Amino acid sequence: MINLERLRALAAVDTHGSIARAARALHITPSGMSQQLSKLERECGHRLTEPEGRSVRLTHAGRVLAEHAAAVMAQLAAAEDDLAALDDEVLGPLRIGAIGSAIRTLLPTTLAALTTRHPRLAPTVRDGEVAELLPALLRGGLDLLLIENWSNRPWHLPEGVAVRTLVTEEARVALHEAHPLGDRPVLRLADLDGVAWAACPPGAEPREALVQALRTCGVEPDLRYSISDHATQLTLVAAGLTAALVPATAWRQAPPGVRFLPTDPPLRRDVQAAWRPGTETPPVRACLDALAHAPDPLGDLGPGLSTEPAQSEPAGPDPAQSEPVRSEPEQSEPHTESAGHTDLAASTPPAQPHPPHSPNLTATENRTLGSDVG
Repeated sequence: MINLERLRALAAVDTHGSIARAARALHITPSGMSQQLSKLERECGHRLTEPEGRSVRLTHAGRVLAEHAAAVMAQLAAAEDDLAALDDEVLGPLRIGAIGSAIRTLLPTTLAALTTRHPRLAPTVRDGEVAELLPALLRGGLDLLLIENWSNRPWHLPEGVAVRTLVTEEARVALHEAHPLGDRPVLRLADLDGVAWAACPPGAEPREALVQALRTCGVEPDLRYSISDHATQLTLVAAGLTAALVPATAWRQAPPGVRFLPTDPPLRRDVQAAWRPGTETPPVRACLDALAHAPDPLGDLGPGLSTEPAQSEPAGPDPAQSEPVRSEPEQSEPHTESAGHTDLAASTPPAQPHPPHSPNLTATENRTLGSDVG
């Protein structure tokens, strides 16, 4: 193993042309410099200098090694400059863990802007669920998370984790436009008994939020389709096979034939950034700032969907529905900051008339519409 300080001595001799001048540059004595060179010769097994008058010159082996020594010294100097700039300059790795919907809606524009502004930044992204990403953040394996927090099932984050809410969005039930419940301005979750559902795989937050919301209303969900992304779930909804609970940022991914109905009780999802305060690096701080100024991912949600509050139609007295639906009180959430995006509550699309028969509905549903099913 070649000693780094002895390489530095050889590089100095090559640069300054003599042992005496190299010794002055490195603030050591000429005899100390000669000792360094002698030890380096023994380490590498080659004669590196030879006498030239009252000084020395490098041998061929010395010149070869001196070129490598200069490259090593330059790399070390660059490393020292980077370390000195760590408190100010945005460079180096940025390890992000994120849920899939945040990767699709928030990260592309954020990371494109960051890497353009800071070309020495090297972000990496890991897709995952909150339950697996949080331990990685606490262990130091990730620097920043983009997670979701559902209003009816809030996360109780461990001590030492700070969060900032980036997006607050309404979640609605997606149904086929010809579904018997599809023309309601507001959909009572208690009325969804017997409906087949598409949901994320077990352990994922959207699935657990759906299950808890339905069970709170006395409905045991029939979870038939386990699908990770909302866009694929919506293709099954469009085929009349299932219902799905979908947050607003995924509404624009719906194919034709899908309607999104506000729920009673209402459901909301927050997309949040999470990090460990006190250990964040300049890349983390820069990314948090970029996320706070990212374009609103709700934007134009598509035809028939807007950010106006949904209005329920006034209902006459109905003894069967005289008792209000009760939902669990919302628990306080461990937010430390808010990015200031507007809360979303979208208006209901205009009702569509039901066809006399839909091949995508079950026999029971078609009978509800008054059709003869053969």
